[in-house]
Amino acid sequence: MSIEKEFQFNDRQVDRIISMAWEDRTTFEAIEYQFGLTEKQVIKFMKEQMHPRNWRKWRARVQGRKTKHEKLRRDEVSRFKSDSQRQITGNRISKKKY
Repeated sequence: MSIEKEFQFNDRQVDRIISMAWEDRTTFEAIEYQFGLTEKQVIKFMKEQMHPRNWRKWRARVQGRKTKHEKLRRDEVSRFKSDSQRQITGNRISKKKY
């Protein structure tokens, strides 16, 4: 049974999991916390969702990456998102005046 059907994810959740898995600084633990998928399940999920060539690229990128594992990260990093992200989300793009 596929991970998507087992956990009954909707399209929006599938897109979010894929984008979180591609992000360098999002840990597997953060994905597990938000969606309940372990690292092995995320790997299987990505393999089911992606074309084989893209999956190999993603796997090569993620393998051995310190930022994808909470235990391998520096002790100072204890958050799911960047400090600057909080500031960016509240900003409004002002209208350009020509």
